[in-house]
Amino acid sequence: MVPSRADSIAARRSEVLAQLQEVQRELTELRALRERVHDDDEHDPDGVSLSSEWSRLEGLKQTRLDALAAIDEAAARLERGEGATCSVCGRPIAPERLEARPDATTCIHCAR
Repeated sequence: MVPSRADSIAARRSEVLAQLQEVQRELTELRALRERVHDDDEHDPDGVSLSSEWSRLEGLKQTRLDALAAIDEAAARLERGEGATCSVCGRPIAPERLEARPDATTCIHCAR
């Protein structure tokens, strides 16, 4: 049985929230580590600096927040009864695309 679009959106939202929580957990651990380490990590020959890891995690956090916003927008469109139409060409977005990406705003043709 193919899940409904609302179910797909809810599942994707749960997935992104879990990913966001994981990034938040890693950021919390990194903050604790930075508080304990007082030496110059920028010149540590043994690995990635704490600053680099911080930047990477902040980037992941922003990516997850952007994904969450897109999912919430898709849920709002669905709640308003708006069909899944391409924001570029106005044609319907294929159900297969919406199954893979429930927050899609473009058809596969326009996404290329």
